[in-house]
Amino acid sequence: MREVEVPGDQALTLATALLQRVRLSEAEAGVWEAADVQWWSRKARRSDVVDQLFWVDDDGPVAGILLTSWADDVWQCDPIIVPGATSPSLNEVWAGAVAQVRRHAAGSFEVPVRDDDRELRELVDGAGLVAGERSSIAWMDAIDRPRIDTPPEGFVLVDRTQRPGTRHPMRHRNGDQVGERLRRCSLYDPALDLAIETLDGRAVAYSLYWFDPVTKVGLVEPVRVEDEYHRRGLARAMLTTGIDRLAANGARHLKIGFESPPAAALYQSIGFHPATRVTFYGGHVDSL
Repeated sequence: MREVEVPGDQALTLATALLQRVRLSEAEAGVWEAADVQWWSRKARRSDVVDQLFWVDDDGPVAGILLTSWADDVWQCDPIIVPGATSPSLNEVWAGAVAQVRRHAAGSFEVPVRDDDRELRELVDGAGLVAGERSSIAWMDAIDRPRIDTPPEGFVLVDRTQRPGTRHPMRHRNGDQVGERLRRCSLYDPALDLAIETLDGRAVAYSLYWFDPVTKVGLVEPVRVEDEYHRRGLARAMLTTGIDRLAANGARHLKIGFESPPAAALYQSIGFHPATRVTFYGGHVDSL
């Protein structure tokens, strides 16, 4: 076992391998998929230049601390260990996480903790972090996916293979470089990058589906429908199409995360089953 610290694309590569190893070791362990951290790389962040800490054995990363800056003064810290690993210990990884936050972060930070992860919850409580926002994780077996719903009249569903030269609909919230940065991700597939357009070509909804050929998990992240187009069946049309494409690519298990009751109702109506809740414990770097 050895410790390594690497920034940028090297850290993303190790984080991808670590989360794949977590998933292969246990079907629904942890909070994140490898595709989650690739999605987070959709825009440049201050944390891109941070040396991220990993513990690596002969088979690859066994544990790591993922630091992500959502803004210069808003950070997230994810201590991650492969289930069943005997080294490093959770206490060792948590001590490393605290040191990394003190060293690199500024302002506020948060640590996502599954509600059934008693050991990590005790550590964040002991550090004085306070429970904040909550989210849920839901799963579905691909074999149980619903039939495909088509968009209502006046709308058309497209993917990025059909719109390679157009500006990405996610650019308004994620920057003009989002399309280019997504294409750099090893798990990104433009055929799984869906949007719904009006007949005059205006994108009013989008969603992205990630297939991991190593774990056979399909992740849905993100899903967005513009406010004035809610309750028209657009999200359902995208979701059922995207999920079907994930299954066609070889996904066996499908995952989605959500926060709001309307999102929960939609995803459960499609066939997702809530599995666990996650609480984001927050604090200020100066208080550690």
